[in-house]
Amino acid sequence: MTFSRTIIIAAGGTGGHFFPAEALAEELSRRGWTPALMTDARAGRRETGIFAQNQQFVLPGAGVVGRGPLRAFRGIMALLKGTLEARRQIRILHPAAVVGFGGYPSVPPVLAAAFSGKARPSIILHEGNARAGKANAFLARWASAIGLSFPLAEKLSGSARTAITGMPVRPSIVALAGENYPQTNDRLRLLIWGGSLGARIFSDVVPKALASLPQELRSKLDITQQVRTEDQEKVRAIYQAAGINAHIDSFFNNVNELLRGAHLVIGRAGGSSVAEISVAGRPSVLVPLPFAASDEQTANASMLQKTGAAWMFKQSDFSSEALSELLTDLFRHPEKLTVAAHAAAQCGRADAAARLADLVEVVLPSGMGTAYAGATERQHIRNTEEGSHRS
Repeated sequence: MTFSRTIIIAAGGTGGHFFPAEALAEELSRRGWTPALMTDARAGRRETGIFAQNQQFVLPGAGVVGRGPLRAFRGIMALLKGTLEARRQIRILHPAAVVGFGGYPSVPPVLAAAFSGKARPSIILHEGNARAGKANAFLARWASAIGLSFPLAEKLSGSARTAITGMPVRPSIVALAGENYPQTNDRLRLLIWGGSLGARIFSDVVPKALASLPQELRSKLDITQQVRTEDQEKVRAIYQAAGINAHIDSFFNNVNELLRGAHLVIGRAGGSSVAEISVAGRPSVLVPLPFAASDEQTANASMLQKTGAAWMFKQSDFSSEALSELLTDLFRHPEKLTVAAHAAAQCGRADAAARLADLVEVVLPSGMGTAYAGATERQHIRNTEEGSHRS
């Protein structure tokens, strides 16, 4: 069987899956591979970035976990339809590999690849969380290799090669790696993100917590907060009444600049968010999403908290009073923030895209992975193997 230079990348949903998928696609393209995107209707076609320059396939699909029997059945039928379409495209493209980034959008392409017979491409999964998601746990039995952002406590089925690659992040975030943590002498800059996807908890808790800080601390604050459109007027009014300088919006295009200046980040603990915070070397207060199917965000936040890089609240414990008490202590003892920033930087892997690309090339069909790999890449592979294990 002759394989092409195409590598299919399966990713969908929010930026948490797309940002690492784009970072990998850019690295593979630099190495002479042709990335093709398979995604779901919820995400749709990409109009910007590397995927906009290459082939894209929007497949049927839907979630199954946590749904009622009828919706679960409809989800299974949609995934089956998507798998048949993915298999048709794989027969046309003859890809060397399919890389899945988790979630239900990765299920049809990976299943289609697994049952492609003699035309079977290599299958690589990436798990961005400290606890494997349902989709990756299901698909692992067919994988040739699995790249991990964190060591997993539980074993995955199958005999795939597993390696700690880290989570690929946007190049603009990678550029922050190694920069010094900003001084806290005159201003205290907070970045609160996650609001546009429904994290109303931050709009309810954070402004009240900051407004209750002692006046000498409030006067030093510069707040940038992502807030749902319908909540912006309420949040802005609280900050104005407290005399706190705040910039409120539903979306920010300059996350790299905001992270560069931030002394503290408050938000959820998704794999992509945690990776970006770590690569940038910023301390954080993390409130894991309480409804995730595998509770992976709690596992992510716990990993950073154990290293001293973050403070974690369960959402049920995340109150204005509790947050105000923590922030008062941190702002009056900024050396604690500096220590946490250093710990966060130790957790970051700025070269994750290269490490994951190395892993992809190692398990490609015979003879296909050697055209690019040189001394640097082989060293990446050796490094990943040092943290790897057989599942």
